[in-house]
Amino acid sequence: MSPEWLSPIASFLTLLVVAASAGAALFQLRHMRGANQIIALNEIRETFETERFRDAVRYVYRDLPRLYEDPAARAELVAIPLPPQYEPARTVANFFENVGMYVKRGVLDGDFTADMWGGIILTSWLRMAPLITNRRRAQQQPEIWENFEYLAMVCQRFKERHPNGTYPKGFARMSAAKIWD
Repeated sequence: MSPEWLSPIASFLTLLVVAASAGAALFQLRHMRGANQIIALNEIRETFETERFRDAVRYVYRDLPRLYEDPAARAELVAIPLPPQYEPARTVANFFENVGMYVKRGVLDGDFTADMWGGIILTSWLRMAPLITNRRRAQQQPEIWENFEYLAMVCQRFKERHPNGTYPKGFARMSAAKIWD
């Protein structure tokens, strides 16, 4: 083989090595993204399981809607800063604000998040929407808890795409239990 052929062969082999390295790097990045998502999901699950968060959600579900009927409470709910007695509402909104940021930035998959926690996210949004809307207006800051709103919209769209749930079509179901009379 003449020496003129060595240079193109070496260039081609170098190209193959670079292409293989790039493919391995992409595979590793995909694997790292999956690992990051698992870490984020685990942290979210752990927060859901804390007594403090469960109490805050109960407050948002049960107590907060009643406060909307009281003019004095409504004035406090738009005050800057939000008075300490409403801290459970802030806890829930801030938590879902962070989850919404993870979804918006691609750290968490939106469909997975909606399938897993869509019910609590949507219910929390619906209970808190009057508070959020009025705080945005009073403070002239439409961006307040916007990632929470985005997350609620992701969950709403998921629910609209799956009105009967996500159980795989054509997959056998367990025997139904007896219906109570």
